[in-house]
Amino acid sequence: MTSLYNLTGQYLELAHKLSNLDLDSETVADTIEASGLPDDIAAKAQGIEMVCRNHGKDIPALEAEVKRMQAEIKRRTSVVDGLRAYLKRSMEAMGIEKIQCPLFTVSIRHNPASVEVFEESMVPDEYMVAKYSASKIKIKEYSASKTKIKEALAAGVDVPGARMAKTTRLDVK
Repeated sequence: MTSLYNLTGQYLELAHKLSNLDLDSETVADTIEASGLPDDIAAKAQGIEMVCRNHGKDIPALEAEVKRMQAEIKRRTSVVDGLRAYLKRSMEAMGIEKIQCPLFTVSIRHNPASVEVFEESMVPDEYMVAKYSASKIKIKEYSASKTKIKEALAAGVDVPGARMAKTTRLDVK
């Protein structure tokens, strides 16, 4: 059987030849019909659609499986995060900084000091910055600038509503 590409070429060639002749539209339509091309094209279109349906039939099941797997990833990530937080809290409570095992080492690492804004309403206006809407035309809200606050705190200035915080993290290598 001929490909749709070849059938398209044959159809266009015949239509072009017929358009150069001085024929009425009914004669052109009858000539194209008599060539058998419309039937061949219809058969090819039916075959293509059947292949499309065959390939597409599993898409809903695949989409459902993707959703199921994403939910499982989220669930497992939550379990891992919860267990590691539990281990970190326990190590800190016992004052243990490092546990060496044959396959890995678990240790408490100290993060660089960072700004913690514990009461934004207390932060003076000079440490606030505007947050704009997506169009950048309207001010959406104001929030504390951690950069400005960090500079002030490093210079020894007390900033109400904010402080430098030292946090830790669990490191597994």
